[in-house]
Amino acid sequence: MFQQIHGKAAQAILARFVALFPESGFPTPENVLSADEATLRGVGLSRQKASYIQAIAAGARDGVVPVRRGDVIGLDDEAIIERLTSIRGVGRWTVEMMLIFTLGRLDVLPIGDFGVRAGFDRIARRREPVKPQQLAVIGERWAPYRSVAAWYLWRAAEA
Repeated sequence: MFQQIHGKAAQAILARFVALFPESGFPTPENVLSADEATLRGVGLSRQKASYIQAIAAGARDGVVPVRRGDVIGLDDEAIIERLTSIRGVGRWTVEMMLIFTLGRLDVLPIGDFGVRAGFDRIARRREPVKPQQLAVIGERWAPYRSVAAWYLWRAAEA
């Protein structure tokens, strides 16, 4: 819901989406799969995002998307990324955000994130924007705390 739109708009859409299913604290995969496209679009989702959310719900129903943290806690980051990006609409960046903010993984550097790269450019006083693969190489020295470095780079980009 939060990809490529302002945070406040995404929060409003998420609140309307959750309100569609008052019988549960948060919509279950079955709830989402039972909703038609018009209903999902009615809360502010684009056609594409509605289809992605239903694909994620189907992935959860089918066991691809973990519904409990314990389902993936023993997997390494790349295994989780490979597993979840097999779902239509789920990209590497989305999984990296989950690894950092949901699973608390400390060694994830989302080189595809504009804010991370902008923060690096700012603190490194670069004339040319850093390319993702350049940042991956530079970031190797920050292991095993690349998620912490990303957090600081996001803050630098906001300054």
